[in-house]
Amino acid sequence: MKTDQKFALLSVYDKTGIVDFAKVLLKSGYTIISTGGTLKVLEENKIKVTPIEEVTGNPRDSFDGRMKTISFQIESGILFDRKNPKHISEAQKLKVPQIDIVVCNLYPFEERPGIETIDVGGPTMIRAAAKNNSNVLVIVSPDDYGMVSDALENGKVTEKLRKELASRAFYHLSFYDSQIGKFFSERDLPAGRQEFPKELTIPLRRTNVLRYGENPHQEGALYLMPKTNSPFAKLKHLWGRELSGTNIGDIQAGLETVRQFSEPAAAVIKHLSPCGIATGKDSFEALFRATEADPVSAFGGVIVLNKPMDLKAAKNIATFKNEREGNTDIVAVPSISPDALELLKKVRKSMGVYTFGPIENKRSERWDLKYFAGAVLLQDFDDNVQNCFKDWKIVTNKKPTEKQMEQMKFGFKAVKAVRSNAVIVIDKDIPMTRGIGSGQTSRVGATKIALEQAGNFTKGGILISDSFFPFEDSVEMSAKAGIVAIVEQGGSVNDRASIDAADKANIPMVFTGRRAFRH
Repeated sequence: MKTDQKFALLSVYDKTGIVDFAKVLLKSGYTIISTGGTLKVLEENKIKVTPIEEVTGNPRDSFDGRMKTISFQIESGILFDRKNPKHISEAQKLKVPQIDIVVCNLYPFEERPGIETIDVGGPTMIRAAAKNNSNVLVIVSPDDYGMVSDALENGKVTEKLRKELASRAFYHLSFYDSQIGKFFSERDLPAGRQEFPKELTIPLRRTNVLRYGENPHQEGALYLMPKTNSPFAKLKHLWGRELSGTNIGDIQAGLETVRQFSEPAAAVIKHLSPCGIATGKDSFEALFRATEADPVSAFGGVIVLNKPMDLKAAKNIATFKNEREGNTDIVAVPSISPDALELLKKVRKSMGVYTFGPIENKRSERWDLKYFAGAVLLQDFDDNVQNCFKDWKIVTNKKPTEKQMEQMKFGFKAVKAVRSNAVIVIDKDIPMTRGIGSGQTSRVGATKIALEQAGNFTKGGILISDSFFPFEDSVEMSAKAGIVAIVEQGGSVNDRASIDAADKANIPMVFTGRRAFRH
């Protein structure tokens, strides 16, 4: 090989755009080295190319192709320092090619996870090229061919471009390797066992640049995990405003609320907490109830359903606008009929309408992640609520009716969706919230807000707490307001005070034995 030759190494699984990019490289004076399938595609398109085995000395497709690129010649050609005279002399003496461009994308582990789709040679070349970015351009995505082509053709390969490509390469490797780590960590685990790795990298891919983050002066973007079955993976914008970070949070809060119900359910969300939660025989009834639960707070809210929206259900939003002068910011539903969408377009031009497909019963993710600056909490999802009902205990002399027990089960699912400390009042007959006290530091304060918001619906209503009542105060306040049944966690050293207060008021009280905090 000539010592003044400059080489580009092309070894890609995704062949998109590789022929046109190879033509740019030839025009820019590069000799192309290539492997396997990439070599075949280039040769079929009359691109002059050097087979990699002529450089490595490795037999073609040795060990079923596992040793195509791994060699002293290739890694040295990528790694040696072009500014170091000793390195230059060694490269000439050892006939090491000066590989100035590495174009590589990897086996499709994301689509076909398994031992044979774990790429070894590709990551080795990418890592070497990214490390030596002051001398070598590394390209891991066909999306970057145009940018690099422009730089080569205009003679403007800048330091900034080199570092940007190196950064993308290292993130790409981390994204790839984290999926492999997840693959091994999930294999052959005993049923029900949760394992938290000592070190963890979470693969995320950007899907949306948002209108803004939580506030207009904050930039934001949405990222998804590979192959997630999250409704966000199928989120489709049909009309109106683009999403902000606040909208994303509210849609998520709504999804976590309605996914608990098999029957049609609706949630109206503001600032990550529900204004109203309800179920019904169809989406119309569920949404009507959820909006009526607190129409004042529902102004400017986000509506989320777990069943499709038809024209009848959409008319709720038009009625809310016309009769209560209430605006809805976002509607997010599994699907929407064409006539319902046309109606919503007329209700409010800026209202965002989104679909996300059916909500999967089983999550694809193992962990519920909560991010804090510089730290991430991993925990199990707080699912399988149905399994806890059998452990509920009636602790008072008076027993709840069968109807009240059904309402209590709805109420416990609803309070799980409310930010803690949370106390809610539900209707005595209808599966809907009437008052929600959320995000309070005092449980008495949360009780007071829920009762006040429920108004006259406290008469005969049922009160649900996400944790225990350690004293009689909240029970006495509820009884005075006309509450006829109470659900709480139990487990306080002062349970007896709460039980005695309920007995005195002749109110049935049920202990769930399960806290339902949401922070």
